[in-house]
Amino acid sequence: MKSYFSNSLLIICTVFFFNTTINAHSVSSGLILENPPRWEKLGQRRVNYGLDRDEILVTAREGRFTSIRLKAEIAPINVHRCVVHFANGTTESFQFSGGDLRAGQVTRNLDLPGNRRVITKVVFWYDTKNRANRRGRVELWGKH
Repeated sequence: MKSYFSNSLLIICTVFFFNTTINAHSVSSGLILENPPRWEKLGQRRVNYGLDRDEILVTAREGRFTSIRLKAEIAPINVHRCVVHFANGTTESFQFSGGDLRAGQVTRNLDLPGNRRVITKVVFWYDTKNRANRRGRVELWGKH
């Protein structure tokens, strides 16, 4: 009985030691460089009836992004154009042909030029497709 307990304890300690060593080696050798890309909500605006222009300011604490996308909530909208303003003073414009979005639907991923860019604001033009009493909401999402 004593031998069985000793052998079991030895096996458990050995497995724990090798598992810890492998994980520490993976981190120290650079195999795990950073967290996987994630989407972060940067802001939102209520949609008025008819053609509208809105902008969402993005603060520096949100960081750098590789792409963005817009999402319609509550009611459908039609996105016409989007202009991204960067911290270095440059802009990037995106046109949408057939930019109709149903509630819950998102635009295509809008890849930002260069390596990760710092966004200061995003300006977009859209109109509502909703003829009911519900005003929609447009959300801006950024991918790290």
